[in-house]
Amino acid sequence: MSDHAEAPVMPVEAYEPPYYVAVFTAVRTEDQSGYSETAARMEDLVKDVPGFLGMDQAHTPGGLSITVGYFRDADALTRWRRDAEHRAAQQRGQAEWYRSYTLHVAKVERSHGFIQAEERPPGADEPGSADPHGPDAAAAP
Repeated sequence: MSDHAEAPVMPVEAYEPPYYVAVFTAVRTEDQSGYSETAARMEDLVKDVPGFLGMDQAHTPGGLSITVGYFRDADALTRWRRDAEHRAAQQRGQAEWYRSYTLHVAKVERSHGFIQAEERPPGADEPGSADPHGPDAAAAP
């Protein structure tokens, strides 16, 4: 057991649009030799890309994994896509780690979030107190 307290699980914040997302959905192979080390390296590497905003990840018990990367602009996403170390990891993934995957890239035009009061960091605004997205934001589920 670790002596370190784990950070609370929270989604990436809702940034002011426009920004871009890259949604990578994959089913992995049985042999994952070297995957976790490479994935950790990619997480460290992407943080150095100017315009990288954050990442969300989820995994299902059935083996589906989804990673969403958030980027301030198309140039930041292009820098990540063209990174030599990232490209090498992609090639290894196709050869060894993925049975199948899809990549969807989209421009975000609307974004908002919610955090229950007891989960909000100290000093955070109340929901809706500075909603730059207008009245339509409240209509979302």
